[in-house]
Amino acid sequence: MIIPIRCISCGKPVAQLWEQYKERTKNGEDPQKVLDELGLKRYCCRSLFVGHIVMNF
Repeated sequence: MIIPIRCISCGKPVAQLWEQYKERTKNGEDPQKVLDELGLKRYCCRSLFVGHIVMNF
């Protein structure tokens, strides 16, 4: 799955936040805290990041 440009449900732009989220969680930060600090408050936007699985082909 590719991170969409906008949230599928509410339309908020989210793609520009993916790299920051990925780096910060990789460095051991709590995903909930990172999402809060990035301004992702709605559950629909948060689920795009938390439920994302990277598939390497």
